[in-house]
Amino acid sequence: RHGMSCRGSALGVGMTHGPAIAIDRVSYAYPDGAAALHGIAFELAHGERVAIIGANGAGKSTLLLHLNGLILPTSGTITVEGIRLERASRRDIRRRVGLVFQNPDDQLFCPTVFDDIAFGPRNMGLDENEVAARVRACLTSVGLDGAENKCAFHLSQGQKRRAAIATVLAMRPAIVVLDEPTSNLDPRGRKDAIALLRQLSATMIVATHDLPLVNALCPRTILLSQGRVAADGPTAAILADTALLESHNML
Repeated sequence: RHGMSCRGSALGVGMTHGPAIAIDRVSYAYPDGAAALHGIAFELAHGERVAIIGANGAGKSTLLLHLNGLILPTSGTITVEGIRLERASRRDIRRRVGLVFQNPDDQLFCPTVFDDIAFGPRNMGLDENEVAARVRACLTSVGLDGAENKCAFHLSQGQKRRAAIATVLAMRPAIVVLDEPTSNLDPRGRKDAIALLRQLSATMIVATHDLPLVNALCPRTILLSQGRVAADGPTAAILADTALLESHNML
């Protein structure tokens, strides 16, 4: 029951009738002038699961960092559940969009797994009973019951990945964004990660090189190439187009 409460809570936070995310002609250049994104445009409906694929340097991670305001577009607009992303709205956006980093060690920094998962809810000002309830529910939902008093440093890579996902689920975001969620996992850890992600009810964006993961999890795929959208359509069609994938260094 706890697991369902944690997973189910990730859907419907402040839900609006418009798209979950609208990205309109977004471009981004790093401070050194290097251009990373060029006129990116797409929308996600509530409850959609979309994969972002592309070779190294295509702009996947840069795009993800925009989605909860860690960086802001050089030009163009991003709207999350009707709220335009800008410096003043980042706090509100981050309540709605949970970002799971590629490296779990970037997400886990507290003395115990309990404290890592509790960090976000405590920052939201929730009382300790509610914080503890959320932590327990999320530990159950990611299959880490009994790990609350462990240090994340002592977990396996797969357990770290699940703990990092739990830190995001505890915030009950409407949208979950994951950067390479199966990287550095052994076959069992990868299988467990895919099973966990399939259970989540939130709107989901997954940036990955793992095409079997894309096929298992995301009905829609967006292919980025050199900071531009090269293709956007049904996953089955895009993964079947070997000429397309080869031309963008994905095969």
